[in-house]
Amino acid sequence: MKTLREVKIGETARVLKLQGEGAIRRRIMDMGITKGVEIYVRKVAPLGDPVEITVRGYELSVRKADAEMILVQ
Repeated sequence: MKTLREVKIGETARVLKLQGEGAIRRRIMDMGITKGVEIYVRKVAPLGDPVEITVRGYELSVRKADAEMILVQ
């Protein structure tokens, strides 16, 4: 398994599991990132933070620390 942070630009990945606990995990789920959803990586900022993704038909920017909590296939 790898994290969303390791997915390359232009690739699509499916969420397997969310790590983290409490408010952080809840915030990620509130953004629409849940188990089984497909995520397309659109862009990564020059220093790697944030990562711009497309999930459930909308664009979203995710911090590097949050992207490392999302395990994908």
